[in-house]
Amino acid sequence: MATIFTKIVNGEIPCYKVAEDDKFLAFLDISPNAKGHTLCIPKQEVNKIFDLDEETYMGLMAFSRKIAIALEKAVPCKRVGVAVVGLEVPHVHVHLIPLNEMGDMNFAKNVPLEKEEFNAIAKAIQTYL
Repeated sequence: MATIFTKIVNGEIPCYKVAEDDKFLAFLDISPNAKGHTLCIPKQEVNKIFDLDEETYMGLMAFSRKIAIALEKAVPCKRVGVAVVGLEVPHVHVHLIPLNEMGDMNFAKNVPLEKEEFNAIAKAIQTYL
């Protein structure tokens, strides 16, 4: 059965898209730890990050780096944190989280945002890509 991320890739579920190429997709987390929390995924559905072939793994890291650099310019923060947890959705995903304090990495914490805020953040990040 396809994961929610595969459904997003296939256009079956909408997302706040930040960037996309032929192999990877970046979109805003709808339950963000901090304003600008972005997920980077391979379009190919693979459960665990270390099950990716080396080329896809390295490509995902390079794609995530590009997004993180733009994210840090678009969302005021001290730095962008990165995490790969993989328990929530069985589809590899890299969390990019704007950090101002360690608590911003707490996945039990969520920052509610309105649709307009999500759209504005996605566009702001896109301007730096």
